[in-house]
Amino acid sequence: MVQQFLLVGLGGFTGAVLRFGLSGLVQNVSKNYSFPWPTLAVNLFGCLLIGVLSQLADSFGIFTTEARLFVFIGFLGAFTTYSTFSNETMDLIRGGESLLSLVYVGLHLLLGLGSVWLGRMAAAALTRL
Repeated sequence: MVQQFLLVGLGGFTGAVLRFGLSGLVQNVSKNYSFPWPTLAVNLFGCLLIGVLSQLADSFGIFTTEARLFVFIGFLGAFTTYSTFSNETMDLIRGGESLLSLVYVGLHLLLGLGSVWLGRMAAAALTRL
């Protein structure tokens, strides 16, 4: 069990550091601070990466349980959870669950935005006390 936590933690550290580096690189190249290009670039690259790796895993079974913990949960989880969300949505579509995939996407968007709004409102209310 400790080994599993370490694998996820090491993968997460690696993913977070690479996200920071790639975001900085894209920000320096884009020089456009009004649009969040770094986040878009990281999320799209993460989606591409999880697509390639999950297909390899499905087709060839090349990932051990430990490698999956490091790569999919740790690394990609810290690099971008959007890639996991996108991969899960694709799995629903591939499994013939088109309506469920739309519900899943809709819930993420609506509840995610609603949660950010609620959190901001709660923090603003607390700071006025």
